[in-house]
Amino acid sequence: MKLSPKKKSSPNFLDSAINQSLSSQEKIGLYDQMVRIRRFEERSLRAYQQGNIGGFLHLYIGQEAVAVGSVSVLGKDDHVITAYRDHGHAIAVGMNMDECMAELYGKKTGCSKGKGGSMHFFAPDKNFWGGHGIVGGQTPLGLGIAYAQKHFKKKGSCLCFMGDGATNQGPFYESLNLAALWELPVIYIIENNGYSMGTAEGRHSAGEPLARRAEAFDINWKVAHGHDLYEVRNVVNEALDIAHKTNRPSVLEIITYRYRGHSVADPDQTYRSKEEIEEYKKNKDPIILFKNKLLDEGVLTEEKALEIDKLAKEESNASAEFAAASPYPDPEELMDDIYWETDNPEQRTSMGRIFFEQP
Repeated sequence: MKLSPKKKSSPNFLDSAINQSLSSQEKIGLYDQMVRIRRFEERSLRAYQQGNIGGFLHLYIGQEAVAVGSVSVLGKDDHVITAYRDHGHAIAVGMNMDECMAELYGKKTGCSKGKGGSMHFFAPDKNFWGGHGIVGGQTPLGLGIAYAQKHFKKKGSCLCFMGDGATNQGPFYESLNLAALWELPVIYIIENNGYSMGTAEGRHSAGEPLARRAEAFDINWKVAHGHDLYEVRNVVNEALDIAHKTNRPSVLEIITYRYRGHSVADPDQTYRSKEEIEEYKKNKDPIILFKNKLLDEGVLTEEKALEIDKLAKEESNASAEFAAASPYPDPEELMDDIYWETDNPEQRTSMGRIFFEQP
């Protein structure tokens, strides 16, 4: 189950069964999701530059096909967890722009009540478990979610997204060991956008492809291209099939690219050229490529594409207005939702102190 990352051209993944099953309306829906993610990210960048967003802001522009393609093949008992570049995954699982933008603004109406910010979007009702700021910190958590699916005999899995830099973190390898040893249905998806913060992959990781490291644990692995939504759907669906039927894990490395810096505060022009970015935009932009595929298939028209883009811009602008008009959390709510037992003292079972300031 190996594919060379040096492959120059992709086969026509439209012919795969998972993509043949898509209706015209579903294809337009996938295109719509990618456009909405990009317009949301562009609007959040403006809000950050206007001083409405504090802290970090890790944008997903350029990587839209990875989240949309992956999430689109999930079943009702499949779960998602990711790192701090989480806005794209959040919208892909069905979170609305209002709750996402309000969270960026630190407002009470945000998905995490304004306490999580950019890196901590959550939607348990949509099987979406964050948004985690610690590099690689989500990898053992994704393993635990997969363990729960197997324990409760669910035909489910956990997609655990991570960046290329996270592959060098110890918890990832501990997780791979247990995933193989206990045969757990976790799918680690390495979104390799070429840079770990400001360091190119060739300068921070020995050996390639990164997914090949799974071989040491006898785990299935594969490399795919993140600018082709059909290819993403195909490779993730293959891994899901393995997880659902055998509970075996997989490691997928999906080659992608980010147009902006590691975060908005990152001076990305210091370690890569404008020409490099423009070359990818010109030849591998996932939205343009998928739009052209749908035009060729006779599924989409230029008029419909313009309408989708217009509505996405309107929705993102409205979300910024919603966020700006929303209230901040009350100071008294600062300690709410931190520990479940503090909000449900009558059901507390733990012993000892919960907060340092308690006697």
